[in-house]
Amino acid sequence: MIADRDGAAAPLAHRVASPAAAPSSTGRADRVPAAQKIGFGLGSFMDMWGHWLYQSMAFHVFNVFLGVAPGLISTVIFLKIGVDAVSDALFGWLSDNTRTRWGRRRPFILVGGVLAGIGLPLMFAVGRGWSEQQYFVFMLVSTCLYVPAMSCFNMPWNSLGAEMTPDYHERTRVMSVKNAIQKIPELAMFVAAQFTTLAWFNDASGKPDILFGAQVYTSILGAIMVVLAVVIFLLTRERYYGSVVARGPQRVSFKDTLYRTLRNKPFRQMLGTMLAYNMATSMVGLLGYYATVYYVCGGNIVEATRWNSLMGMAGLVCGLAGIAFAARVARRWGKRNALQVTLVLGVFAFVGDWFFYNPALPWLQLLASGGVAFIGAGFWTIYGSAMADVIDDDELGSGQRREGSFAACGSWISKVGLALGNGASGWVLMFTGFDAKLPVQGEQALLLIRVFLSGIPICGLLVALYLVSRYVLTEQRMREIRTELEARRGTV
Repeated sequence: MIADRDGAAAPLAHRVASPAAAPSSTGRADRVPAAQKIGFGLGSFMDMWGHWLYQSMAFHVFNVFLGVAPGLISTVIFLKIGVDAVSDALFGWLSDNTRTRWGRRRPFILVGGVLAGIGLPLMFAVGRGWSEQQYFVFMLVSTCLYVPAMSCFNMPWNSLGAEMTPDYHERTRVMSVKNAIQKIPELAMFVAAQFTTLAWFNDASGKPDILFGAQVYTSILGAIMVVLAVVIFLLTRERYYGSVVARGPQRVSFKDTLYRTLRNKPFRQMLGTMLAYNMATSMVGLLGYYATVYYVCGGNIVEATRWNSLMGMAGLVCGLAGIAFAARVARRWGKRNALQVTLVLGVFAFVGDWFFYNPALPWLQLLASGGVAFIGAGFWTIYGSAMADVIDDDELGSGQRREGSFAACGSWISKVGLALGNGASGWVLMFTGFDAKLPVQGEQALLLIRVFLSGIPICGLLVALYLVSRYVLTEQRMREIRTELEARRGTV
């Protein structure tokens, strides 16, 4: 007995004779045109800026510049993500049940993308000299009002990714293109802090007016989001809509968005993997910024933001390499093995963080951000591709295409994990003894920041590694599922 492509034991004779022994070629009909891949990938601009830009800038603007306690900021992010989870469920269900001449996903993508772009700069439309309670209330209200616009875009867009091709390997290529394009908006997030400290925004005393810089920056990005929403609507298509969805009994009950979706075993396996990864990394996401500012740069925010921008460039390069690496491993040995290899490398990357944040050798930070970007890009590429396989498995049992329900349920669980992780992040920072009022932090605070920055993610990745080892949808199984589906309802 030896292992098959995804690690399951298989007889040697079967291994030699089976077509699964070598990577299969993708038929011409299964290939997604480059324009559609790019159109889908452009949605990552909205996803990154609409979902994650605020969280990456909130501490920089509201804590470092305006003096709001980090615990209050993380509480806002916790509550925002909780509201986000409910909103995602609603829009995932709505898009599954919508029927229009433009499909069931694209109208939501257009409307949600435009509204998200308009609303982004309004998240920082605060005045100076407010009380801490006033800032807290504004943050809470503005983020909760912004959430539905992003859900309106993001759930249909995520659902569309699972509908673009029925081919096992082409799905990985679609996600590879999407995640490669995603490196551009990620870079914009890394340079955001430096942009806000440019001399253009200095106040009368010559100090950076970070709030004004953030307002200008988000206005620029918001305008780009509005334009891209129109481009995505024009470039993308819904492959399954005419041949499977519009002709079938596709009315999906709202309760199925969570209950029946979670009954799918492969889905639970992937959710558990993602949840462990998300919680562990989100709990320490902001610690890297504080390690750069207060440990490596000794409290010099301007210098730290410059390093942050360079770390973004390192993340861009290494993230692209991580996508190519993970896709190659998945092509050769299957998606489960690709995820396992990526997670093992992730453990080594976070061990490296202990050494790479070094005041004597600040350039080593580039290796820290590069390593995390390498494993993150690879993980999300294969995860997105595997989730499309899960939906085929569900269609075989339910007879319905419920991409929206799976996107919504996955988002709900993901947001719960992120809410817990981000909600804890500010308190983790406070536990270290960090005090934003001090220009230089104490040795104990800096030590604990470094310990948590490495230790917490390692624990989470080990849990994720165990869970993904039990994933059951191998390439051979997906071929069988596709054959059964096409015998039942034809090809797409």
